[in-house]
Amino acid sequence: FTTLKPILFPGCPITHIHLSAIHFGLDSKKRKYIHLNDYSPDDSRFSKMWSELNIAHNMGIKIVLMVGGAGSAYQQLFSNFEVYYSLLYNLIKSKKIIQGIDLDIEEEIPLDDIRLLIKRIREDFGENFIISTAPIQSSLENDTPGMGGFIYKDLFNTEEGKTINYINGQFY
Repeated sequence: FTTLKPILFPGCPITHIHLSAIHFGLDSKKRKYIHLNDYSPDDSRFSKMWSELNIAHNMGIKIVLMVGGAGSAYQQLFSNFEVYYSLLYNLIKSKKIIQGIDLDIEEEIPLDDIRLLIKRIREDFGENFIISTAPIQSSLENDTPGMGGFIYKDLFNTEEGKTINYINGQFY
């Protein structure tokens, strides 16, 4: 992180900032933890970032927390769902500026696990909390399992999938 200052001006056209990436892990004593780019989200190295995100939030920019991407965030999350989900829940609750979550699933995860996650997010944070997904282009174009190991159209046709606010498509 360097700065958000170039976009923090009246009339800024930015509508959303996706803060990434959240993962989960075990420390040397086998204690479960949550991390933002390899560090605790509360690490002092992020003080400036949180401060500037607060300014952006006060300007009306939506702050969305991205979970996943490269790595094994979802395998770790679902390896002990209640413990890791509580860490995610507590992070979101402690950072009042977070208004949504982006699910960037780049590892094979059962569709039912993703449905469970979305259901819990909706129950815990309400219908105004943003949920987005971040599939790659081929996962949107084809009816074959993508990087997540499931078919996105199958997800979108579930009760939980119908509550997804938008798709943050990755075209590369």
